[in-house]
Amino acid sequence: MTTVRRITAGDAAVLRAVRLAALADSPSAFGSSLDRELAFTDDEWLARASASAQGDDRLTLLAWEGDEVVGIVGGLRAAEHPDVVDLVSMWTRPPVRRSGVGAALVQGVLDWARAIGAARVELWVVRGNEPAQRLYERLGFAVTDRYQPHPNDPCAEEVRMALDLR
Repeated sequence: MTTVRRITAGDAAVLRAVRLAALADSPSAFGSSLDRELAFTDDEWLARASASAQGDDRLTLLAWEGDEVVGIVGGLRAAEHPDVVDLVSMWTRPPVRRSGVGAALVQGVLDWARAIGAARVELWVVRGNEPAQRLYERLGFAVTDRYQPHPNDPCAEEVRMALDLR
């Protein structure tokens, strides 16, 4: 049974472990890098967990199966457009892919976005990551006409997807 819950300040070590696992497994899916985040101090991990644990400007959700974290996703309220939430840092462990964990994580961000009054949720997905794009499309997202180079791989391109909540 998968449980999705918001991160707490006490989850700093868990956040570190799951982020490093995600960056090692799927480096092209993130705007950060394993080397960069390996250098973070314990205080930096605590600050990141604490910042996402409460409030309406950001959240991090963790998916748990028993006492193991099997997925993570983030939501950020866009500073320049406060009615838009960016879905970021979506990842699930390979053994649970295509089992509903990813959909549960995304649904958690959508629920939070609605609760804070957002009108739209947007995300970037790497072109060619068909499983991720299909997941987002099943949940109502559509490809927009916006594209950008991947921040860590100039040969890769990201596609913007969006879902209107109203």
